[in-house]
Amino acid sequence: MDTGGNSLPSGPDGVKRKVCYFYDPEVGNYYYGQGHPMKPHRIRMTHALLAHYGLLQHMQVLKPFPARDRDLCRFHADDYVAFLRSITPETQQDQLRQLKRFNVGEDCPVFDGLYSFCQTYAGGSVGGAVKLNHGLCDTAVNWAGGLHHAKKCEASGFCYVNDIVLAILELLKKHERVLYVDIDIHHGDGVEEAFYTTDRVMTVSFHKFGDYFPGTGDIRDIGYSKGKYYSLNVPLDDGIDDESYHFLFKPIIGKVMEVFRPGAVVLQCGADSLSGDRLGCFNLSIKGHAECVRFMRSFNVPLLLLGGGGYTIRNVARCWCYETGVALGVEVDDKMPQHEYYEYFGPDYTLHVAPSNMENKNSHQLLDEIRSELLDNLSKLQHAPSVQFQERPPDTEIPEADEDQEDRDERWDADSDVEVDDGRKPLSGRLKRDIVEPELKDLEDQKGNAEHTKGFDTGAEETTCTKAVDMDSMLVDEPNVKVEQDNLNKQANEKHP
Repeated sequence: MDTGGNSLPSGPDGVKRKVCYFYDPEVGNYYYGQGHPMKPHRIRMTHALLAHYGLLQHMQVLKPFPARDRDLCRFHADDYVAFLRSITPETQQDQLRQLKRFNVGEDCPVFDGLYSFCQTYAGGSVGGAVKLNHGLCDTAVNWAGGLHHAKKCEASGFCYVNDIVLAILELLKKHERVLYVDIDIHHGDGVEEAFYTTDRVMTVSFHKFGDYFPGTGDIRDIGYSKGKYYSLNVPLDDGIDDESYHFLFKPIIGKVMEVFRPGAVVLQCGADSLSGDRLGCFNLSIKGHAECVRFMRSFNVPLLLLGGGGYTIRNVARCWCYETGVALGVEVDDKMPQHEYYEYFGPDYTLHVAPSNMENKNSHQLLDEIRSELLDNLSKLQHAPSVQFQERPPDTEIPEADEDQEDRDERWDADSDVEVDDGRKPLSGRLKRDIVEPELKDLEDQKGNAEHTKGFDTGAEETTCTKAVDMDSMLVDEPNVKVEQDNLNKQANEKHP
């Protein structure tokens, strides 16, 4: 099967897209603890590959503004957010009841900077949604996000804050319908649960099912009440390969796009579904995984790409680097350029790795049955649900430091009078500065400036955090998509001439 990796189409899908890429140089410093499989360092490795492949020069590179308490409380319970903010490795022994209550401990340990980590990855996902809402990019990328297991009141599966739910809530301010697609090997239970009773968000999860974390995602779980048939679960067995995966993925997603007609798509690109993952048991190649990105991109709908699982970190970095290229419409070489993490990728030092010869336990008969049942469910949705108009919530304004604008002379031609978003001319050999972490003083200055511009008051946040709303009465079930298009266009023109 042609997985579409080596040649992106030259038709409508081949056109260049404007891509916003969110990255915080600090994110790779967070450490879950010795022996823990989740390693944020993989995000820094991905960024290093993007820099040395020259992909950063094709994107607007943004440092996310940290999500605030009130941003997190749009979905999460305020007492849970307060707990995450206050808990430290030094104080956790005094809060054993709280640790148990919020499921923080083994899989989801307390580590230094835990709350800042949550703010960072959630800020990137919500920031990406804001950029898409304002029409400032076609695709937004936040590889630090995609933590799909977190619940309203508890951590789960290495995830503390559900940045995906927060980003979808932001997209719903502008779009009547949002589609969530999850290609992580684990079921996207936290996102499905959050939107299980609404027809404004459709969730589609492709995952290993049967005696495997989190144990949810049966094909019979289809949503409830207004959300009936708006949750799709594709249960898979060990060893699924590229051909079998796309035998299901393409017809199901194609039908979803036809029937549901989303205004925006969120794709969680968990890389633990790759062959050879430390915790996974699928047999996808990087090109097969990336074909999902290419297929979603072909619909020309605003697209938010997020990370997720992935525990053989050299392959995670390979995958997300390649998929960033797919998002841009740029084919990257298999031969890897020299960079500071080069030794991780030996002995071949190539971007792609061959799938293994493991047995594919997904028989063609089983795949046929799954495909037929899910397409039958989709046939029961006669048309896209309508949403009556009413006043929508105010826009979220999350300023983020534009790394393209920082020390411009270091990256861009100083003689150019063109804004860096358009017609940028990179100076050769200067991309490496993007992965050099700023000095502490610079970070403090940035933080101080950002807090000043937002009137940021930590003490006030603790008392004004909005009560997490019950999902039955959540805004996603309310019509809230009235948009003054002229104002939006004017705003977009001001921000992106």
